[in-house]
Amino acid sequence: MSRFGNQGLDHVAVAVSDIQRSRSFYEGVLGLERVYPAWEMPVVLAAAGTGVALFPESVHPSPTPNDVEPPAVRILHIAFRVDRAGFEAARGELAAAGVEARFSDHEISHSLYLRDPDGHQIELTTYEV
Repeated sequence: MSRFGNQGLDHVAVAVSDIQRSRSFYEGVLGLERVYPAWEMPVVLAAAGTGVALFPESVHPSPTPNDVEPPAVRILHIAFRVDRAGFEAARGELAAAGVEARFSDHEISHSLYLRDPDGHQIELTTYEV
């Protein structure tokens, strides 16, 4: 049993420059659906109970200027798990839509890496290799 009755990751809070543009990406490209529509902010998008909470960057501005290298200690990417059929569907649909996605074979898993409109790295991964 997990400590505190932990049921897994709920969401990752992401600061974005344009809420509607990012919402379109996460809904249209990744297939997430809006949850908690009563909340104006954040815009929470999820699948199977896990997702992202989109906040305008003005609410949580970066502590460093944009021209400074990102800090060494940071979140590297947001990963969503998919089954093999979903992985292959994503691979084809992303290519057809002109979305650049880099494939990586991690031996125990396969991943596609892409960027959201603000440059956050997104991973789609399957353990069905």
